[in-house]
Amino acid sequence: MAYTRKDVSTLTAAEKRRFVKAMLEVKRRGEYDEFVRMHIEYYVGDGEGGLRTAHMTPSFLPWHRRFLLELERALRRVDPSVSMPYWDWTKDRTTSSVPWTKDLLGGNGRRSDRQVTTGPFAYKEGNWTITEGITDEEFLTRDLGRARDPIVLPTRSELEWAMKDPVYDVSPWDSTVTKGFRNKLEGWGTGRGSSAWRNHNRVHRWVGGVMLGGASVNDPVFWMHHAFVDLCWSRWQRRHRAHRYLPVKPPGPGSEQRGRIVARHEKLPPWDVTPDQLEDHGRIYRYA
Repeated sequence: MAYTRKDVSTLTAAEKRRFVKAMLEVKRRGEYDEFVRMHIEYYVGDGEGGLRTAHMTPSFLPWHRRFLLELERALRRVDPSVSMPYWDWTKDRTTSSVPWTKDLLGGNGRRSDRQVTTGPFAYKEGNWTITEGITDEEFLTRDLGRARDPIVLPTRSELEWAMKDPVYDVSPWDSTVTKGFRNKLEGWGTGRGSSAWRNHNRVHRWVGGVMLGGASVNDPVFWMHHAFVDLCWSRWQRRHRAHRYLPVKPPGPGSEQRGRIVARHEKLPPWDVTPDQLEDHGRIYRYA
C-alpha cells in the first residue's frame, strides 16, 4: 500500500518528533554518511569525463527519486510511520518559517562561522557530526538568504516557467541547454546572480553552508528540497501525459554525449534500475 509524503508545514508535533528521531537514528547507525559519500561520488559535472547520472544530465530527476527512496527506506526501517516531507519553497519562503524551526531542522547559522546552533541537528547536541564532506568542518552550516550577497528563493512564476515546458530535455543533454523541463527545474542558467541559478539550484544557494556542492546531503533539508523537486516532476508528468523522459535512445557514434548520459531504458548507476522504471511512483508513495 502506498504511503504519503506530506507538506512539511502540515506535520503535527508528533510527526516532527518521529521524523527527527528516525533521521538521528539513521545517522547513528552510520547509514546516513553512506548517502553523503554516494552523492559526492556521483556529483559529476559537464567538464569531467565519464558518465553523468546525478547532475547536469537528463537522469537528474530519476536519479534523485531513487536516492530519496533509499533514504526513506532507511528511515522506515527505524519507524514505519515516517515518510519524507517536502518543503515547498515557493510558499514557505522566510528564514523563520518551516522547516527552520527548533523542533525540526533548526535555524540559520551564526554570523561568525555559519554554524547551526539551534535544533536537533546542531553540532552542540552531539548527534550530527559531519564526517563526510569537502571541508574539514564537523558542524552543520547555513547562510539562509546569503547575508553578504542576498538572493531570494524561486517564486511560483519561476517554477511555472519550468513546469509549462512540455519537452522533458533536449540535446546536448547537459547544463547548457536552455529548453526542456529538466534543466529549467534543475536550474543551470547563464549570467550572474539569481539568473545563473534557477529553481532547484538557487534553493541550494539560498540555504548556503554545506548545501553548496556535492556534500549537500549533510544538511537534512536536502531531502525535503528534493522531495518537492520530485513532486514537481510528478506534477509535470500529469500535466504533460504525452511526454516522457528523454532521450529514448543513447546518443549515436560521434556524439560528445555518447557514453556520458543515461537513455530511458538504460541502467541508472549505482542501481539496477532504468529511468523508465522510475517514472511511476504511484504504487510506492503519493503526495498530499
